Amino acid sequence: MQTTPTYRPDVVGRLRAAGCVFAEDEAALLVAAAATAEELEALVRRRVSGLPLEHVLGWAEFCGLRIEVDPAVFVPRRRTEYLVRLAARLLQARGAAGTPVVVDLCCGSGAVGAALAAAAGPLELHAADVDPAAAACARRNLQPLGAEVHEGDLYGPLPERLRGRVDILAVNAPYVPSGMIGTMPPEARLHEPRVALDGGPDGLELQRRVAAAAPEWLAPGGHLLIETSRRQAPQTVGIFAGNGLSGRVFSSRRLDATVVLGSVLAGVAAGTPR
Repeated sequence: MQTTPTYRPDVVGRLRAAGCVFAEDEAALLVAAAATAEELEALVRRRVSGLPLEHVLGWAEFCGLRIEVDPAVFVPRRRTEYLVRLAARLLQARGAAGTPVVVDLCCGSGAVGAALAAAAGPLELHAADVDPAAAACARRNLQPLGAEVHEGDLYGPLPERLRGRVDILAVNAPYVPSGMIGTMPPEARLHEPRVALDGGPDGLELQRRVAAAAPEWLAPGGHLLIETSRRQAPQTVGIFAGNGLSGRVFSSRRLDATVVLGSVLAGVAAGTPR
């Protein structure tokens, strides 16, 4: 078998010329992934053409895990690790109160669910996504953990038995305004599905739908966590309030992450259609 030649400086130079900011790190990953010189050349060509590194490698690092990522499936972002951290703290605070029910809604590759299972398991874990490619990818990441992955629009494909039983509803719904999609980096707007990016005219369309039905699915004392932007956070809080949910904004400057956390307000019965 022909071995991969040690011409990493050449790989670094090609990646840097293509605009890769972390060319040295990327080169190391590509060299490690290739068994032969021919494989390395193919990987470098794909990356230089603009394909996201995670799609070239077939995996993304998220919360210390390797999450499988297929072409045309949303790549989990580092900022979303903050949502996982908040949700894990809430799960750990439950103590020995039985196996918690967790739903990773708009799950993409299933990265959030996988990270929560690693950080705060065991869980009764469910995930759902409207995109068939994402659901298929999530199954490979989550089914080995005993999770159920459902394909369909938001709550639509979830088993009825979950209604009023969800302890953590973790949501990374698309929140980029439609008119801003064209300003996103090419790696995202050209290689990730629009359904995973486009949040409607103001970016909040999916958040409204998620919050409207959340009280029907949350268990007493359960929590809804939605990733949003710092600019949109006050509107997200208002959406929560308009649907009988409390709303608190948490942010991480280091990860450039914003999450709105809520639970059902007193007087709004969880599990009861509104």
